[in-house]
Amino acid sequence: MAMAMTLREYLRSQDIDYEEVRHPRAVSADHIAEQSHITGDQLAKAVMLHGDTGNRLAVVPGSCDVDMVRLTELMHERLRLASEEEIQRHFDDCDPGATTPLGQAYGLEVWVDDRLTAEPDIYFEAGDHETLVHMSGRDFQKLMASMPHGHFSLHH
Repeated sequence: MAMAMTLREYLRSQDIDYEEVRHPRAVSADHIAEQSHITGDQLAKAVMLHGDTGNRLAVVPGSCDVDMVRLTELMHERLRLASEEEIQRHFDDCDPGATTPLGQAYGLEVWVDDRLTAEPDIYFEAGDHETLVHMSGRDFQKLMASMPHGHFSLHH
């Protein structure tokens, strides 16, 4: 499938330099990092949540899980993981399970974990299970500058 068109157009509109990195088909963040020869800390993983006020994304390093208790405290509302149907409804040009962390391109609020701010290079799903987007950490921070931030991840 390659990069989702919504994502490609969003990156172009934001004037962001990036490269597409192909890797053998992998679904889990750990396997994607391993197949791509990067650390899990460099891989920005998107987790879609459903709360009292709607859907949004939490973005954490691939080496981590979302701390739902902490995020519930930060957002001041009850949260649950979104269903596959809810995810696919928002990310209709992405393969199931290959959600990009740039949810703002899809009209979603995005919460970014502070652990991602220290990485000089960031990688994330491009919309399929065989392609990553690679950009500088500086450009990733530029894209996420207006998004809420916090510490809400736990190493697994």
